Amino acid sequence: MVNSDGSETRFTVSGPLPGDTTEDVRARGAGVARQVAVLPVGSFEQHGPYLPLSTDTLVACAIAREVASAFPVHLLPPVTISCSHEHAAWPGTVSISSVTLHAVVRDIADSLRRSGVDTLVLVNGHGGNYVLGNVVQESTAAGARMALFPAAEDWEAARESSGIQTSLLSDMHAGEIETSILLHTDPEFVRPGYETSDFVADDRRHLLALGMSAYTKSGVIGRPSRASAEKGKEILASLTGSFGAYFSLLTSETGLPAVTDRH
Repeated sequence: MVNSDGSETRFTVSGPLPGDTTEDVRARGAGVARQVAVLPVGSFEQHGPYLPLSTDTLVACAIAREVASAFPVHLLPPVTISCSHEHAAWPGTVSISSVTLHAVVRDIADSLRRSGVDTLVLVNGHGGNYVLGNVVQESTAAGARMALFPAAEDWEAARESSGIQTSLLSDMHAGEIETSILLHTDPEFVRPGYETSDFVADDRRHLLALGMSAYTKSGVIGRPSRASAEKGKEILASLTGSFGAYFSLLTSETGLPAVTDRH
């Protein structure tokens, strides 16, 4: 990775964990006007019979690794257990409360600020982590620099550019997108069966009240049969490109840009 001053900082990673030394972090921080940390937030929940419980963590880490390879950011280790209460009917799923997740992220942000890193991006790999939006809203209202990535618009752009055929509504869980990413980054974790596990349930209006088990017996909602490693590669490339706007915004001295009225 090349820093803004032309120097080069080595970025290393071992699986989902960063391999930086403290000197790597020091060198990277010296080459940027504002330090940005990236925190992958995943989950530990069922993803059907063919994807691992750690799927969301692996996805969040894959996105964060690509971002850290392209931008001078401080990559943090992932939060691996989060809010997966809707998947409680399946063995292996583990959750913490939204209050706990909020506190963990807040404490991490506070610790970073004490060490001179005042900007934090949460890379969320689990759609059920609704509280992360509140964390970012509350933090930015209090004057902190924080963002949640990817947004729905970033996922939609990635879906279109990678040739994902399933809509974001239908591709809800263990579907074409998640399976494609793992086929690209962690194929050894993808077991046989995704080729014949397609299941769609677009009307999920009572999901929060009833949980996933009311809508799927397998735990799958999506079309994993359409997944491919090439699509996974293109998804990550698109998301990395989308991150550029976040990085520019968070590192600017002027703050949020003016909203343009397009009507």
